[in-house]
Amino acid sequence: MASQDWVDKDFYKILGVAKDASDADIKKAYRKLARQHHPDTNAGNTASEKKFKDISEAYSVLSDPEERQQYDAIRAMGSGARFAPGGAAGGNGGFEDMFGGLFTGNTGRHAGGFNPSSGGIPPEFADLFGGFGGAPGFQRTPQKGADRTASTSISFAGSIRGTTIGLREPSGEVIDVRVPAGIKDGQKVRVRGKGQPGAAGNGDLVVSVSVQPHAFYTRDGDNLRIHVPVTFPEAALGADIEVPTIDGDRVKVRVPAGTPSGRTLRVKGKGVKTSKGAGDLLVTIDVAVPKNLNKDAEAAVKAFAEATSSADVREGLAAKARL
Repeated sequence: MASQDWVDKDFYKILGVAKDASDADIKKAYRKLARQHHPDTNAGNTASEKKFKDISEAYSVLSDPEERQQYDAIRAMGSGARFAPGGAAGGNGGFEDMFGGLFTGNTGRHAGGFNPSSGGIPPEFADLFGGFGGAPGFQRTPQKGADRTASTSISFAGSIRGTTIGLREPSGEVIDVRVPAGIKDGQKVRVRGKGQPGAAGNGDLVVSVSVQPHAFYTRDGDNLRIHVPVTFPEAALGADIEVPTIDGDRVKVRVPAGTPSGRTLRVKGKGVKTSKGAGDLLVTIDVAVPKNLNKDAEAAVKAFAEATSSADVREGLAAKARL
């Protein structure tokens, strides 16, 4: 940039900021004006194109502390002076002679990729034009297309064993979505290359998976919870019982003597199987109370009640309930 230009152009006015504007104010003003006058949004508008170059030129100087200091000094010394092209001012040396000492060396602002005279964009403002295809002289990296989203519902069995579903496009095309074994309710499956097209390739299709509940099994992380009824004698005396698993077989579970209703027993490795391992089967014991007793059973229960009448199962309950 010629020194004469720095006298002739009021960069503060071009950006619409005060002479004591902060760096943040200058950056904010440039961002607003650059977006407004960018050539990609004003195709064929020569006035906007010139304005865009002017604000880029102004920002390149005012955003650099050293160049801004030099600019302010030149404007202060040069105000009111008149210089003939290539000649003298008031009989003294030419303009370049007066200020040449201020321009020894290059500050580096214009030597790199940002050239304000060409209407380029400073690297820190590259995000402004992500949707415009880039500024003149600013090289953008090709972007993939945007992702698309969809949702589907699968059975509990499908979530445990894995399954494949077909999603139909409006065009009639069916996209096969492979759902891996062990997927949880609310997790997402990504289908590569089935999103929106882009310069660097298609985006992806992201499918949210909803898992339908099961009447017997409840998922708890990679564990499975079930409730299994036992008789009073089994709970009181202890017993070995068989319970079903998701593999379709049965496994033996030892119920210790004196097991109360609500106690949970753990069976290792019989939960949900994933690529990272297998969870456990958590068996909650429910002591079943018979609704109808025959005479022999009723007599046996009465005999048991009499034999255990000295035991107070509610001892200390009032103390626990005290506020």
